[in-house]
Amino acid sequence: MAKVLVVFSSDYGNTQKMADAFKAGVETVPGAIATLRHAEEVTQDEVVAHDALIVGSPVHMGSPDWKVKQFIDKVCSPLWMKNRMIGKVGGVFCTGSGYGNGGGGAELTLLALLNNLAELGLILIPLPKNTEGYAVGGLQWGPYGRSAGTHMEQVGVLPESLKTSMHHGANIARAVQAIEGKTIFVGET
Repeated sequence: MAKVLVVFSSDYGNTQKMADAFKAGVETVPGAIATLRHAEEVTQDEVVAHDALIVGSPVHMGSPDWKVKQFIDKVCSPLWMKNRMIGKVGGVFCTGSGYGNGGGGAELTLLALLNNLAELGLILIPLPKNTEGYAVGGLQWGPYGRSAGTHMEQVGVLPESLKTSMHHGANIARAVQAIEGKTIFVGET
């Protein structure tokens, strides 16, 4: 069974909607389940108990939200020290409302999150360009949701962004199943 943990923070509910879409996508794959956790609530034991880690954040000044950074520093860092995440699957997503079609800082936020997952030793799953909704809600790094219009008015994430997140959740669940039973974890148990 593919067990996927989706860890996120959300300021106005937009990142929560993307996390919900990821969960729905994971659960379209037979034998896959997803668990949603707010970044400030997740424990090391929960992270280790799952086969995949998806991390989502709103964009704050071109980088992830402080609660997500705190999760990485306080929860993931000790797991990195013990090599507990090597061979698990990882993916990322974000929401942003700054200027620019992707929302200012979306690409930087996705890259920052991917960097942290790479350091943990996760097998990173990029977002294929043929994923439904990609043209509006995706970059090769992962799905993003623009949450404001061109004049910075809050409009919420577009349905295409949610669709992209849902499909990427399924991508990640299938990747977990493809490597299930084949990964050797080298860390302490």
